[in-house]
Amino acid sequence: MRGSARLHGGGPALTWLESREVARRTRHASPAGPRPRPDLPPGTDLLPQIKHIVVLMMENHSYDNYLGMLPGRGDGFRVGPDGLPAASNPGNGGEVRAHHLTSRQQMAHVPTQTWHASHLQWDGGKNDGFVRSVAETIPDVPAADATIPMGYWTQDDLPFYYGLARTFPLADRWFSSCLGPTFPNRRFLISGTAHGLIDDLPFGLVGYPSNGTLFDLLTRHGISWRNYHAVPAARVILERVLGGWSLTALRRLASLGRWFPPLVGAVAGDLQFTADLYPLGLARCLLHLGSTQQFFTDADNGTLPAFCIVDPDFRSYSEENPQNIQRGESFAAEVINRVMHGKGWPHTLLIWLYDEHGGYFDHVPPGPAPPPDDLPGRSLLALPAWAKAVLRLVFPRYIATVADIDTGPQNYDTYGFRVPAAIVSPYARPHHVTSEEFDHTSVLRLVQHKWNLPPLTKRDAAAKAPLDALDLAGEPAFLTPPKLPAPGVAWGRPLAGLMTVAGHRGVTSPGSCGPSIRRRARRSAAGPSPRSSPCRAGRRMAGRGHAAGKAGTAGAPVRRSRS
Repeated sequence: MRGSARLHGGGPALTWLESREVARRTRHASPAGPRPRPDLPPGTDLLPQIKHIVVLMMENHSYDNYLGMLPGRGDGFRVGPDGLPAASNPGNGGEVRAHHLTSRQQMAHVPTQTWHASHLQWDGGKNDGFVRSVAETIPDVPAADATIPMGYWTQDDLPFYYGLARTFPLADRWFSSCLGPTFPNRRFLISGTAHGLIDDLPFGLVGYPSNGTLFDLLTRHGISWRNYHAVPAARVILERVLGGWSLTALRRLASLGRWFPPLVGAVAGDLQFTADLYPLGLARCLLHLGSTQQFFTDADNGTLPAFCIVDPDFRSYSEENPQNIQRGESFAAEVINRVMHGKGWPHTLLIWLYDEHGGYFDHVPPGPAPPPDDLPGRSLLALPAWAKAVLRLVFPRYIATVADIDTGPQNYDTYGFRVPAAIVSPYARPHHVTSEEFDHTSVLRLVQHKWNLPPLTKRDAAAKAPLDALDLAGEPAFLTPPKLPAPGVAWGRPLAGLMTVAGHRGVTSPGSCGPSIRRRARRSAAGPSPRSSPCRAGRRMAGRGHAAGKAGTAGAPVRRSRS
């Protein structure tokens, strides 16, 4: 299982090219702390019961938004005498209570989880700025839509997720790694740091952490890994025929967007999967990328690598707004069921979680977090006053947009909001709830405990691995996989009128390959709105889609028993 090239069909030439790339990028590496067992060499298998670690990271929902109404388990909503959540946030017309969202079709752009919005929502630990964040960062949004962040869904909406959380260990203190959006949080997952990134714009994507990434660490010690995703392989390879340097050059061009914003549209949106948050060269793409269908085949046959990340299709079923949440649940259910019923299940550990809260309310305030390194957040707002004044004269709408996105402290000393998380394994403790404090670097810590590897940053050095959710000493309680409820929508069954990208009704088939992980980077940086990242036209379309969902068309559930 340790030879990645042998596992994935790569030859000696590709392995040599990859080793050169890793050596070049990590030539200044210095471990951020000791290995779990300093007396044993790195790469030693300390958890031989587990042979495959699978990370399924979906998008943009808080713990309370999805699991706040889970009865009898975990730290969800406190309910009032009326049996409904008592949690509320101040709004323009008074207190806005947490409320059930009647449509499974989400609103486009609302809520929002930008760096600025997330810090407003946190409000120094009071968690009372969720409604206000919409009004302040998307000022022309209708007043009624500002209440959406206080919405939640229930077991009727997400039957598979509720069954999963009732059966396997539930982590009710799993926080995202920073108060910000997707890119920085997914960077924490793979490198223990955001490396200066605070938004989903392409400006900060050039640098590379001195200690490298989790993938570099695994490669150096001959441990197999893969990133499964929904982007066509031909597209990925063609964009990298010149190697990693070509992507780095493009991203350096994007960094000039700080001074000349129109350049952003030329290069934004080339991010397609989690591993690409730091550019991958051609050799690494050929060795370590796989399609969603390949994941299903590998899970069925018991040939998954030692470590893998499974990405959803970010356009169709990642659960980011304005998507229908049941489409994402359908995909996650298929991934988890294929793992549980595959040949490698007896030695597999799967973590289901979310990159960040998506702007939805959670009642538990994120606490202080160890800064990963000495790098502050980088933003155009940190430029000298004279430079910002020049840009404001030439590109006033652009500067206002970036201010709506990036305003806030430029450091990483606070965790992000809680997200849903569960640990799925034959060795999982039945009906267990772990209230240890985790964040995305806990995945890194788990890998380090598994293979006796050093931490990459101060953040993952201080993180806890979710090992209390497992009983590795006794007989596995779930060696025979449990039967979980079917998802609200069966995998492969289309939803009529499903809205996939703001203002566009598009492909709904599960095998469809959408655009890059973040077309919204281009929209945010160069969109026409003078005061916010979403365009007005997109919001009008989103409003129509949301209304259709309430009427039971776009968001209507389709239930079918799993065969």
